[in-house]
Amino acid sequence: MSGGSYNYLYEACDLEDLQNRQHDLRDMADRLAALGYAQDAATETEELLALFRQWQIRAGVRIRRLENVWKAIEWWDSADWSEHRVHEALAEYRSDAISPSAREALPHSEPS
Repeated sequence: MSGGSYNYLYEACDLEDLQNRQHDLRDMADRLAALGYAQDAATETEELLALFRQWQIRAGVRIRRLENVWKAIEWWDSADWSEHRVHEALAEYRSDAISPSAREALPHSEPS
């Protein structure tokens, strides 16, 4: 049998490709660790997997916080909503994103 045991992981050309191949990364990390003499490469592969997990969690939190703002902009730009809805979405976003003391320091703008 020639190659392909890890779905040609070495050909992953960018982060998106690697992100979609985390199972192959896990298998490679396990295989490297099992060798007994490639622990450094196994550890770095594990660290890459941990970075992907951290990024997924952090990005997921931010996406949930931003989705109403993105929707308001998209719907305003397509003439489905008014600019007032953008201001409402931003106010909600900002109230979720910062502490009360920091919120008080923000300049207050009224919707146009």
